[in-house]
Amino acid sequence: MSIAVRNLTKYYGEQAAIHDISFDVKSGEILGFLGPNGAGKTTTMKILTCYMPPNSGTVEVEGLDIFERSVEVRRKIGYLPEMNPLYLDMNVLDYLEYSAQLHGLRGGAVTQRLKEMVHVCGLEDVRHKDIGEMSKGFRQRVGLAQAMIHDPEVLILDEPTSGLDPNQIVEIRNLIKQLGRAKTVILSTHILSEVQATCDRVLIINEGKIVADGSPGQLQRDFHGADALRLELRTGALRPVEDILPRLRSIPQVSGVRILAQDGSTGSYEMQTEKGHDAREAVFHLAVAEGWVILEMHRRVTTLEEVFHKLTTSES
Repeated sequence: MSIAVRNLTKYYGEQAAIHDISFDVKSGEILGFLGPNGAGKTTTMKILTCYMPPNSGTVEVEGLDIFERSVEVRRKIGYLPEMNPLYLDMNVLDYLEYSAQLHGLRGGAVTQRLKEMVHVCGLEDVRHKDIGEMSKGFRQRVGLAQAMIHDPEVLILDEPTSGLDPNQIVEIRNLIKQLGRAKTVILSTHILSEVQATCDRVLIINEGKIVADGSPGQLQRDFHGADALRLELRTGALRPVEDILPRLRSIPQVSGVRILAQDGSTGSYEMQTEKGHDAREAVFHLAVAEGWVILEMHRRVTTLEEVFHKLTTSES
């Protein structure tokens, strides 16, 4: 196990930022660490990276206790905090060389890692520029480079694509997936589509407690409610309310139907069915019997955003 967290608790005064949380992260796993602002994500990351002690609980990184062997733990971790730790008056190569030396790299090892990070993070065209003259997107790339400069076993990234344009987000996402083949990655972000595309597993924290743990697909299956089927029909001169809705509602296990749009003989409908019931075959047979033309039909899938909302709001 790459990271083992047991019964971790941290108070700020009388307020519990995290309360008795436990989880494991396997080697080579990309874990999406999600939660609303103030949920305890950054506090947990600061404890894992030895920036802050907890009030109680234990953490092991690569088998090393963060209290007893914190210096060794720091050598094994690359950390990109939400507030990027950059010296704006230094140029990119000088800053990365300085970061490498802080991690104990010397001589040819520094040169080799500088070359690799400049290439991997797409910094070739700006490597001689002062960081303060660069866009936020390029500064974020420099932050990623410093987190990886010492080739750590564990990467902890807090909002790594903040400020990047869509093309850069795809590039960094692919980089993280590539790194995840050989390293353990904990990724915190508010871009849930990024989690869906990148992470093997998702951990959702709310009010200092873990409320969900599983793959994105597993969470979507576990927390969805009634299934929904959306279809577009061409039905001739039939009236949607008087003629079509009653026939769609007559399908077994259909709990409700509503009109989404209507344009002459063509209408769009959403059908609610009992959880786990697939009404597509029944709709097809009904359409054949009635002489309707199905222009489009698809099951609506619960999104990770909906799961997140359900678990982190007072409505849940």
